[in-house]
Amino acid sequence: MSTADRLVESTRELLWERGYVGTSPKAILERAGAGQGSMYHHFKGKPDLALAAIRRTAEEMRATAEGVLGGPGTPYERIEAYLLRERDVLRGCPVGRLTMDPDVVASDELRAPVDETLDAIRELIAGIVEEGKEQGQFGPALDGEEIAATVLATVQGGYVLARASGSPAAFDAGVRGLLSLLAPPA
Repeated sequence: MSTADRLVESTRELLWERGYVGTSPKAILERAGAGQGSMYHHFKGKPDLALAAIRRTAEEMRATAEGVLGGPGTPYERIEAYLLRERDVLRGCPVGRLTMDPDVVASDELRAPVDETLDAIRELIAGIVEEGKEQGQFGPALDGEEIAATVLATVQGGYVLARASGSPAAFDAGVRGLLSLLAPPA
């Protein structure tokens, strides 16, 4: 792995663990095993490196969601697969956690990849819900945009509840509850 890649990966991990303010250039360099000048050789500074890390995290999350939601199965089964996919629930969502970081939210540039990723996933889910309505799998009164927002809110809220309780049970309960509401009639 190149030094630039090690810096980006270290920054991704530290942003997930500590947030933007808690991620110092010194901590990034230590984790990356890089020399002091290497960050400024590859990046303009911490904001530039953080942006590269946030973009990579957002791209990875988007690709994972697209892979699951674009996979085989009925619309319900694809949403179910997305909700049930393996996650490190107690660590929280690496993208969702950035929305709670005041420095990220205050920066249009740092917030943009986060917002774009959540929007893309929401649009994908909304399309799947509309597809399910056309196939008669979901009721005609369901609104794809609202259901997509509910799916994302369940996932992101589930992370918060799991972290607060120290147990993935709250996340799992939210997912099971949403799936029971979306389940096609037997």
